[in-house]
Amino acid sequence: MSLLNSETTIFVLMKVSVIIPCKNEERYIEKCIHSILQSDYPKELISVYVCDGLSDDRTPVIVEEVAKKYPNVHLLINQKETTPYALNLGLKTSTADVKIILGAHAEVDTSFITENVNVLNKHPEVGCSGGIIINVFENETSEIIGTAMSSPFGVGNAHFRTGQKDGYVDTVAFGAYRKEVFEKIGYFDEELARNQDDEFNFRILKEGFKIFLSKKILSKYYVRASFQKLFRQYYQYGYWKVFVNKKHHTITTVRQLIPLFFVLFLIFSVVTSPIHPLLLLFNLSILVLYFVFAFIFALKITKKKKHIPKIIFTFLILHISYGWGYLIGIIDFFLLNKKPQKKDMELTR
Repeated sequence: MSLLNSETTIFVLMKVSVIIPCKNEERYIEKCIHSILQSDYPKELISVYVCDGLSDDRTPVIVEEVAKKYPNVHLLINQKETTPYALNLGLKTSTADVKIILGAHAEVDTSFITENVNVLNKHPEVGCSGGIIINVFENETSEIIGTAMSSPFGVGNAHFRTGQKDGYVDTVAFGAYRKEVFEKIGYFDEELARNQDDEFNFRILKEGFKIFLSKKILSKYYVRASFQKLFRQYYQYGYWKVFVNKKHHTITTVRQLIPLFFVLFLIFSVVTSPIHPLLLLFNLSILVLYFVFAFIFALKITKKKKHIPKIIFTFLILHISYGWGYLIGIIDFFLLNKKPQKKDMELTR
């Protein structure tokens, strides 16, 4: 089935599945599913697979109630409770032409599926498309965290957060994948409790597919509202990134090293500053420069001046937690030749 879009490009209508891994998401899962069902894409071509990791709240009940009204919604039980296993469970169950992974904390725009299919139609070289995340703030802390994470100073060139690029990228959030991608490179690595999407996208690029980010593909995400949980989340991202690097015998992106260098500098500063006044002056100069840049970027991204100190604090959390996790990962996986432990797989929500 095909039609012409406004730019006279042939638009091929494809079957689309949305896979949602979740656990204990009774507050968000129904809104997430309904946002998909309200899509402007033909409803008969959409299927939804919610892969529940043995929730002990009402999440499965809610999904089953929705499924009674909408036969294209399906509940799958994720016995292993991990995200990559949930993703693979949904992906292998689906027979759709395009398979989208989505977080339970997310809601998609009405044109989300249509715009993803549009990109895949226009760009046959693209194996995965994605778009921009719009943060939804549930309280002041989540607003501060979300604002900091929308800045290049906070998250580097993660364009799906900053919205500063329309075109080829190295990763996207909530990717829409052609089924041929899975046929060629397999599925998500079930050893990875974190960074499984980044690792999968790395393999996509390695196999010659392209990843495309379009600003027309929109979703909103309910931002976590705890500095402590944010620290734990980014610590895990840094830690597991090293495990991915070891598996592939390469550094997947250069930007991942910057927080590590920052943490190493902080350690260097603590050790060397008492040795000589010039070293103390040098270290303080670098720290002052960091905070000057942090202040400038915080000033650019918020109109609420009272939030600036906490945005700078969030920058520190993002950089130190990721860098510290990366450093511990190097020690564990390279120096001590350890395997990830169960405690390293715990959810941060």
